[in-house]
Amino acid sequence: MLNRISGECLCGTVKFSVNEDFDNFYLCHCKQCQQITGSAFAANILTSLDNITWICGTTRITTFRHPDRDFSKAFCDKCGSGLPYPNKTNTALVIPAGCLKGPIKIKPEARVFAEESPNWLEQGLQSKPYNGFVTSK
Repeated sequence: MLNRISGECLCGTVKFSVNEDFDNFYLCHCKQCQQITGSAFAANILTSLDNITWICGTTRITTFRHPDRDFSKAFCDKCGSGLPYPNKTNTALVIPAGCLKGPIKIKPEARVFAEESPNWLEQGLQSKPYNGFVTSK
């Protein structure tokens, strides 16, 4: 029996669940993923298009599809959190890993476009762990 995992946006307006029946897990470092996430990479899990049950909030989902390139992003129009969406070719469901609640078994299998990683990523990964928020003075 497959494990069922819930997910949601940051504000809780959009909620969904998926079976832990994932095909791939990629960390994409391309410039577009950096821009669309505001971070060093996108952490995307791929699964079948029908592997999702929307629980609430689907009317609050906005999707951006780049007109000239092969990437998209779905997000909550209230809090901006990334949410699952069908890829541009409509062959897979892309789930931003950060919107899933709880642990998952699949591990990232590749760092795609790693050569486009920002120069500060490796330094950041070597920095001191801190379990809080540091404010500037």
